[in-house]
Amino acid sequence: MKKLSLLFFCFISLSVLGQSYEGTIQYDKKKQTAFIIEYVYPPEAVQNAFVQKMENAGFKAKEEKGILNKDKGFLVFKNAYVTDISEERMDYIIKVERKSRKESDEAVFYLVMVKGDGNAIDKMRPKEIDRAKSFLNNMLPDIEAANLELQIKVQEEVVAKAEKKLKGLRDDQVSLEAKLQQNKTDQETTQKDIEAQKQALGVLIGKRKIN
Repeated sequence: MKKLSLLFFCFISLSVLGQSYEGTIQYDKKKQTAFIIEYVYPPEAVQNAFVQKMENAGFKAKEEKGILNKDKGFLVFKNAYVTDISEERMDYIIKVERKSRKESDEAVFYLVMVKGDGNAIDKMRPKEIDRAKSFLNNMLPDIEAANLELQIKVQEEVVAKAEKKLKGLRDDQVSLEAKLQQNKTDQETTQKDIEAQKQALGVLIGKRKIN
């Protein structure tokens, strides 16, 4: 039992690289205090998990876009209400990045919280900070589910591609069989024509005068 518990603990530790902590990220032309956490999952799975949680609560994200937009890639949930973190409405702003070029399956998650014109994290009480960190630490089951959906989607595409290839091969077979049948018919017709032409040749040769 102890061995099983240890294996489970190791799995959790590998899935979440440490616990969430406070740091900074550049947003809205200034450094913002943010909650940061690393996950051993692809960035897309991590982002999808958070977006799904927010959408389930009735909040949809607005994505920062534009070539000249320095905040490109951030998702903003305006005036959202997340009771697991705070009883107050505020803007939840997230960004998920690959940990590095080599570590494409590991993600760094940033959460900025803004209320009014200021960073809400800077004014949060210790209890609220702990709740926000716990919220991120406990996201692992949602991320696992989101990652599973991505894997299913990829596998569905693999199956669909294989089925398309098989259909193409079967269509080619039908076409080749039709060509073979036509070839057989053409051979028979040509053989009959050769026999007729040989008979005609024999008649002509029979008309030769023998000196």
